Amino acid sequence: MHELGGARYLATGETLPGAVLDDLHRVDAVLFGAIGHPDVKPGILEKGILLRTRFELEQYINLRPVKLYRAQDCPLKDKGPEHIDFIVVRENNEGLYAGAGGNLFKGTPAEVAVQESINTRRGVDRCLKYAFELAKRQRGGKPWKGLKPEDTSAGKTTQLTLCGKTNVLTYAFDLWWRGFQEMAPGYPTVKTDYAHVDAICMWFVKNPEWFDVIVTDNMFGDIITDLAAMIQGGLGVAAGGNINPDGTSMFEPMGGSAPKYTGQNVINPIAAINAAGLMLDFLGEKQAGAAIETAVVNIINTKIKSLAAGRMGYGTREVGDLVASLV
Repeated sequence: MHELGGARYLATGETLPGAVLDDLHRVDAVLFGAIGHPDVKPGILEKGILLRTRFELEQYINLRPVKLYRAQDCPLKDKGPEHIDFIVVRENNEGLYAGAGGNLFKGTPAEVAVQESINTRRGVDRCLKYAFELAKRQRGGKPWKGLKPEDTSAGKTTQLTLCGKTNVLTYAFDLWWRGFQEMAPGYPTVKTDYAHVDAICMWFVKNPEWFDVIVTDNMFGDIITDLAAMIQGGLGVAAGGNINPDGTSMFEPMGGSAPKYTGQNVINPIAAINAAGLMLDFLGEKQAGAAIETAVVNIINTKIKSLAAGRMGYGTREVGDLVASLV
């Protein structure tokens, strides 16, 4: 275990030492915790630890399963677990987060700030391929829940939706669109669809049941998965993985840190527990991963009053113990 994050940075001035990064290269998976600290300027830890790990370990996929476990936790009217069950595949190494850009005349009235979105054919294609392969395997070949019977003769079609902005980002998303169209014929059991990112946000609220697998770039993926977290019950349950299929992958709760709750035993630990379940599933321990999810669903539906911090009816440690007792 390596202790990284805000406290270490304040004590040593280091974010991610090279020796730690070397250790991470030697393992298959990492379980990543909260690193934030109220006394550290925004961007230092995020870029120095999280983004550096994602880039240097080439974790080019951010995988976000989105599941609602209990209807009362969803802010949407008349939506239940049967309506919110999809996966977002976010490109994780390029786009606006690649760090390309800079400033001219910084601090003056003439200042110019440029942030460039980097999209390579290699990066786009490997992300699309991961998404197509995932859609091909999704739900064990069972029919996609949003399709009408007449939409598929074999009953094995799943849907992959490309989320972009082809009407405005006519260079970057032209590349995404062409790659998507060129790859689609190789996956005859995957129904393809496209929606602008603003439409995706609208449909997440109105008809989330329309989605099965969504693939998108780094920035749009970051935005729509925060909205997805809210409709699945909040950041207290949202977990994801930063995937390098041939190297080290990293799994984390999506909510980050909440310093105001430090030491109070009120934070919902389920997102961190779900991250551990995703990690086990990724490592081939599918039975163990499924056991964790089953336990989480059971506890949410029988014990926990609310998924919000301080309102669960149990403390952080007690919720962890309840889940562990069922695994």
